[in-house]
Amino acid sequence: MLSDEPMSEDELAAIEERTAAATPGPWLAWMESRHGIGGESFIQLRPDAPEDHELYVRRFTAGHEVKGPNTALDADIDFIAAARQDVPRLLAEVKRLRTALAHSESGS
Repeated sequence: MLSDEPMSEDELAAIEERTAAATPGPWLAWMESRHGIGGESFIQLRPDAPEDHELYVRRFTAGHEVKGPNTALDADIDFIAAARQDVPRLLAEVKRLRTALAHSESGS
């Protein structure tokens, strides 16, 4: 849901809860179109684990599965994989900016 309204503390807390519950990062995008992995694109969830932890994403358009390599699917996989690293950084930045704003408003 897009909104011009400031994000509430409850919304931030809900995002933090989802972030904390997800498999720890980093997540890595492996693209058939870039890496020639001989299969399909996927997200590697635990690159440091001795066993495979992979997330496969399926895209359907008009009821038909879109097979890779596909630039739209690749972009979605890149976004999902990067979100695991990006969301915690964005949360930290929101908190930092809110703290700085609160200090500047209080005259501290």
